[in-house]
Formats: sequence, structure tokens, C-alpha cells
Amino acid sequence: QVQLVESGGGLVQAGGSLRLSCVASGRSFSSLQMGWFRQAPGKEREFLAGISWSGRSTNYADAVKGRFTISRDDAKNTVFLQMNSLRYEDTAAYFCAADLIRHFPLHLPDEYDYWGQGTQVTVSS
Repeated sequence: QVQLVESGGGLVQAGGSLRLSCVASGRSFSSLQMGWFRQAPGKEREFLAGISWSGRSTNYADAVKGRFTISRDDAKNTVFLQMNSLRYEDTAAYFCAADLIRHFPLHLPDEYDYWGQGTQVTVSS
């Protein structure tokens, strides 16, 4: 089992920045593929960014490419999502996810086996 706990959400003005963190426990963090998703009310869960277990490979959704950056710190068992140039439409609950078995890249919610509880990001216009 893998437990994931997100933090760092909050209220920010459009154009501002936030950094989300997700701490993992329960399994060797360095063997996990990690990802970030978001879900706005009434919408499906949306892939944002993924990072391979080695940290050498990343992938991004077009909606956030160039604005969001995913990274990991294996010494802290933590994956980050740096979000810059935030827009009103970025408002959503943000979730980190982990997978132990499948090969990078992963894009779909069903490809991840473990999920955090989410952290809310609200961008005011």
C-alpha cells in the first residue's frame, strides 16, 4: 500500500503561483511513477503532469505545458507541482497519484493505483 498526502493548495490571484507537495509513504518512493491530476466540479478528472520513477522523464497536458512543472525529491519522498501564471480555469481540486507497476508515461486515472485525498486550488480573477 502507498499513502499519499497533498498540501500547498489555497486561494491565489490570477497570474500568481503555488507549489503543491505530495508526500508518499508505505512503499519505496524511488520505485513509484508519480502524477498530478485535477478535478473541477461537474468535470472528469484531468491529467496534468507525470514523472517517471527515475525523475529523468516528465510529461504534461497541453493545458499546463510551460506553466506547470513536476519534480520529485526522493530523499523527502515528495513530488511537487510548481504552478505559475495561474488562471481562473485552473480552479479545481488537485490530486497526486502513484503507480508501482506500469511503465511511464501514464495519462489516465485508471493507470494509477494510489491516490491522495486532494488539495483545493482556487484562482480568483
